[in-house]
Amino acid sequence: MEPDDTATEPDRSTDDPTEPEAAHSRQLGWWLCLLIGAGAAALGLLPWLVEGMRLPLQNLWATDAAPEEYPLVLLPFSQYFLTRIAALLVVGAATAGIVARATRTRQRRFGVAWMLVGLLAVQATAIVQTTTVVRGGLEERVESDLYVAALVGIAVLANLVGVLVMLLVAAAPRAGAVIAFALTAVLAPSWVGGLLLPDPVTTGPVTDAVLLVLRWLPAVLVGVAIAWGGVGTVGRVIAAIVALAVLWIGPALIIAVSSAAGSRVLARHPDEMLDQAVGVFRSASTMPDVVVPPLVVAVVIAALGLLARLVVRRNRASTRARGPAEGSGHPSADVDGNAAPCGSPASRTD
Repeated sequence: MEPDDTATEPDRSTDDPTEPEAAHSRQLGWWLCLLIGAGAAALGLLPWLVEGMRLPLQNLWATDAAPEEYPLVLLPFSQYFLTRIAALLVVGAATAGIVARATRTRQRRFGVAWMLVGLLAVQATAIVQTTTVVRGGLEERVESDLYVAALVGIAVLANLVGVLVMLLVAAAPRAGAVIAFALTAVLAPSWVGGLLLPDPVTTGPVTDAVLLVLRWLPAVLVGVAIAWGGVGTVGRVIAAIVALAVLWIGPALIIAVSSAAGSRVLARHPDEMLDQAVGVFRSASTMPDVVVPPLVVAVVIAALGLLARLVVRRNRASTRARGPAEGSGHPSADVDGNAAPCGSPASRTD
């Protein structure tokens, strides 16, 4: 049975006067946690920054501007870039969560909270800056107000999902972190594609190879996440099932929303747009040749990862068992004659 990931973590408080001074110097100050959060948010925006930050073409723009004359914005506000908006925000949040989890033994109290503040400071600035620029350049029409409101709503919703993802990855047991990784995995192709293929119109062997990677990337990431989380407890088994469900439903939902929102014909008919989204979602989520292969890949990768973990764990246990036997045949003793333990107790964290 794997260690219980609900176990209490060691106390990281630095108020004990007997603690060595070196331990204090290794801890992360609040300002460094703040910078980590801001840096993770900036990393999340990297594909858009590399692409040039030029606002996509707008159907309701007030002037006849050429593409290169559009202003610079921190988010690609457009009905054709909804998935990209979500990916830029959620991937940045997941990055902050990963760093927070990796450094939690070195954080002072409220370290995760300071990282969250840094993350939200950058992402909120990006949303406000983009909203201000886009609204200022659109025609003065009711449709413009509805358009901006819809885009802001999508960005805020993605931001909230990102906050959930960060907190689950940073502080939850592995079961919760696996679900957060699955949510990020379904958006990863948009993020990686924006970084590697800023111009999706290009063709060639390299483009084909990248598209192949993007096709299977969510399944690979979900499989790795399940293998990392393990299935040794009921909570982890449930998390693995939820992660596979996210892999099944998530891409279909993205396809449905992109199909409906990207149709200019349906833009003036919200009811028909909703019907279009529901129809596409139903089709994309029930086609065996679309749904089954990624699930199979994820399960195979998860099984291989779990098997590798089991082999490594048994090898370590075997090594510990052989250690005392290869010595004098008696437990090692310290300088005071007290019997020393053969090995350290199993970790109860994660």
